[in-house]
Amino acid sequence: MALDHAQAAKEILKAVGGPGNIVSAAHCATRLRLVIADDSKVDKAAVDDAAGAKGSFQAAGQLQVIYGTGTVNKVFDEFVAQSGVAAGSKDDVKAAAAAKGNLLQRAIKALGDVFVPIIPAIVASGLLMGLTEGINNAMGGALDTNSWYILIHTFSNASFVFLQILIGFSAARVFGGNEFLGGVIGMIMNHTALINAWSIPGALGNLIVGSDATANVLGLDSAANATTSAIIAGGYVPQVQLFGIYDVTLQGYQGHVIPVVIAVFIMCMLEKWLHKHVPDMLDLFVTPLVTVLVTGTLTLTLIGPFFSWVENGVMYGFQFLLAIPFGLGGALVGAIYPVTVVLGVHHMFNALEATLIANVGVDNFNPIISCCNVAQGAACLAVFVKTRSMKKKELALPSGISGFLGITEPAIYGVNLPNMKPFVAAMIGGAVGGVLVSMLGVVSIAYGITGIFGFLITTGHTVAYAACILVAAAVAFAITWTLYKDVEEGSVPVEKKPEVEKVVATTQAAANQTAAVTEAVAESNQGVVPATSSEVLVSPMTGTVIPMTEVSDPVFSSEAMGKGAAIEPTEGKVLSPVNGTITILAATGHAIGLLSDGGAEVLIHIGIDTVNLKGAPFTAKCKVGDQVKAGDLLMDVDLGAIEVANLPKTTMVIVTNTDEYAQVVGMTGKVKAGERLVELDK
Repeated sequence: MALDHAQAAKEILKAVGGPGNIVSAAHCATRLRLVIADDSKVDKAAVDDAAGAKGSFQAAGQLQVIYGTGTVNKVFDEFVAQSGVAAGSKDDVKAAAAAKGNLLQRAIKALGDVFVPIIPAIVASGLLMGLTEGINNAMGGALDTNSWYILIHTFSNASFVFLQILIGFSAARVFGGNEFLGGVIGMIMNHTALINAWSIPGALGNLIVGSDATANVLGLDSAANATTSAIIAGGYVPQVQLFGIYDVTLQGYQGHVIPVVIAVFIMCMLEKWLHKHVPDMLDLFVTPLVTVLVTGTLTLTLIGPFFSWVENGVMYGFQFLLAIPFGLGGALVGAIYPVTVVLGVHHMFNALEATLIANVGVDNFNPIISCCNVAQGAACLAVFVKTRSMKKKELALPSGISGFLGITEPAIYGVNLPNMKPFVAAMIGGAVGGVLVSMLGVVSIAYGITGIFGFLITTGHTVAYAACILVAAAVAFAITWTLYKDVEEGSVPVEKKPEVEKVVATTQAAANQTAAVTEAVAESNQGVVPATSSEVLVSPMTGTVIPMTEVSDPVFSSEAMGKGAAIEPTEGKVLSPVNGTITILAATGHAIGLLSDGGAEVLIHIGIDTVNLKGAPFTAKCKVGDQVKAGDLLMDVDLGAIEVANLPKTTMVIVTNTDEYAQVVGMTGKVKAGERLVELDK
């Protein structure tokens, strides 16, 4: 029987506590992703039992309901239509979810957001390095003088040589700063004028640039000749002395990743502060100059030295852990890693793995993570084989296969964790695999690829890697097969309900059908005032009004979201256009939804693609649920920051329930905040 998508959306909407309990909504290829305002209002059992739902789980601050490819799109469309919640992107939902987390959760998420986008660069370099070196080693080094080998081998380590620049660019994007300034901070830390960090272990010691003592050591005529180049040429590490008391080592930060992340975070905070306080006419010149000067100085004098020391301590600690005899360290990592996935903090390993590859050239964590992932997949497949529930089978098979390919969230959240025993079995399988990885010395030359695809980056350990993941999978499958049962002893399986119970349930449902429909209609209209015969929306901002059809973004110009008007603002104050209630406030600040006392549903969308600024230009002066009057301040906007990001400032005022009105007419020309902007007529 075909799924009624409208009914499916209705059931989910009711189960999560209604429209007022939804902060943000989006969907991916298989799952409906919701950020919930109050988790206590969610009926988890009702969510799982909703029509079409194949399971649900909480992850990274989101409630994710699994529907499957194709189905989720249609359920989502109905969900948006019924709830009135504006459709958002996955980034919108992630941002809204992140805002709900504690400081540690937000920090770890930010770290993951920095490193995940650069994984393709690491993977490309790792694969090229593995293939070229593997072939050359098999040929006994015969390719060392081959022109193609020399070129391709040069390509293979480029992302590692200039890793700090990639991280600087990515970190600035995450923290809401100028990406190119972030890249400059990475360049400063990797500058050729600094002695390469990988060369320092063989250097003779530290000498102060331009000092008489240095000139004497190097046998130079005068202190003026004791330059940085002369010190490096002599095999020493150069230093400069600030204020005559503080010595700064002129070394690069090759192999270090945390210092550049911290430096760029501070850079972004400084840049945002300057954008708000430097006059507009000077902002373009003063802000980048001061940002680079101050951040660069702090980086080479304080941030770099201190956080390099911290990072080295963390790396040595983890290496010590993995060196515990008999593979016990590997077992501990293999058992703990699935728990970090559940807690949403597993991306912290990306920074560690990047540091290992940059410093040591290999990653001994990635193969253990592979064992954990295939173990989750194997446990899921054991559930598929043993369960008698068709609903579980439909979810377990694709989720199990996904686990073997390195994507474990469907297996963990959809099958293993809800049933607990398969999850514990997979933890044991991952631990056993971790023991083998440690004892056999299996390593990878990149990170970000696990499971079956991990063979591509473990080219020197193919047989050992295969043994590790197969044993991990076998242990997880066997334990799950032994322990898993559809229901606990003493309960009656759903599949074996007496026929009479089915008849009673069916009859009762039929008897209550009319009452249920009536109740649902009343519930959906509860608290909503019907649109009045006429209403006026005042302008939320000062500027020039243009027709919605002239907006550069086709999503708005097509009026698919509704009619209204657009403003090219000249001032950064956003006021309420109506008397009413705040119903939506995007976590990134770029969108505000209101329900007017007259029934108009109004969306203020500030700028185009400004969601990508991660909330940097926006300071909210309201929250969801606030009662406001026309003219009340809702948001402060740094228009200069939007301009610097090369994004349009165009602000759309959209009546999303346009269909309820005979006419929605927007004004044109110059307008001041609080003046008439849109007229609504029934």
